[in-house]
Amino acid sequence: MDKIKGALFDLDGVIVDTAKYHYLAWKWLADQWGFEFTESDNERLKGVSRTRSLEIVLEIGGIVLDEEEKQRKAEEKNERYLQYIRQMDESELLPGAKQYLLQLRERGVRIALGSASKNASFILGKVGIAELFDAVIDGTKVSKAKPDPEVFLAGCRELGLDPEDCVVFEDAEAGIAAAIAAGIYVVGIGRQDILGEADLVIGGLEELVAAG
Repeated sequence: MDKIKGALFDLDGVIVDTAKYHYLAWKWLADQWGFEFTESDNERLKGVSRTRSLEIVLEIGGIVLDEEEKQRKAEEKNERYLQYIRQMDESELLPGAKQYLLQLRERGVRIALGSASKNASFILGKVGIAELFDAVIDGTKVSKAKPDPEVFLAGCRELGLDPEDCVVFEDAEAGIAAAIAAGIYVVGIGRQDILGEADLVIGGLEELVAAG
């Protein structure tokens, strides 16, 4: 960790907690269809694309739609989600996130975001940390969802670094698998029993801030 030249961060659950807003938006859609969408169900959506998330929600509700209707419902969900994140500010940064990013920059470490979210740049701006990132690889720049390593390999390329010189910070199993497939050292943010495949598991970035 002391020798890294580049750091790649997932967004949800690592820097901010927008998962709660995704959950509320998907629940709003499920309510329209008349079935319950629980927080436990929402865990299945972590780290996967919007399209795949919709497919999972439809599977849970036993709903069948044609492709045109799927696209329309995905857009409705996203608009609902945008209504929530437009209200975000710096107070929604997870503990230690901004401080750790600043520490990395002071050490000369290059920083990239690697997220499936198509709203990633917008959210970074809302919470006031966009200028701390040298590159943003999001759902508008890649076509393959995690656990495919595309997003992290693209991040390394934009930083001008080799995967072995970087570290990934992730909170989802799919993201851990993507980092491993990319050949990048990976730090899991969350629970050891869920993210045990990571090289290191911590509760949050504030632990690294405290460690200096």
